[in-house]
Amino acid sequence: MEFFIPAAMAQAQAPAPQGNPMITLVMFGGLFVFMYFFMIRPQRKRQKEHSELVSNLSKGDEVVMNSGMLGKVTKVDDNYMVIETGNNVELKFQKVAVHAVLPKGTIKSI
Repeated sequence: MEFFIPAAMAQAQAPAPQGNPMITLVMFGGLFVFMYFFMIRPQRKRQKEHSELVSNLSKGDEVVMNSGMLGKVTKVDDNYMVIETGNNVELKFQKVAVHAVLPKGTIKSI
C-alpha cells in the first residue's frame, strides 16, 4: 500500500479555471433589474396610491382603519382625523392609519 502514496503526491493539481468577470457583472445587473421590477416598483406604486388616498380624505368619508375599525370622518387636520365609530363615540387617529375609503352608505348597510 505504501507504493501508492508517492504516486498520489507526485501529481500536480491543475489550476482552477477563472470565471469571466463580465458574466458576473451581467448577473448582478439582471438581479437588480429583477428586484426593481418585481419588488421596488410595485411598492412605490402602492405608497403613491396610499398617500393620494390620505391626502384626499374629507369630512363625511366612510373609512376602514388598519385595525379593521369602521367609521365616518367628522374632522380632518394635517396629520390627524376624528372618526365617529358608533353612537356619539369619536376617536382620533393618524391619517396614515386609514386602509381604505368605503362607498357612501356602507356603514349603515352593515
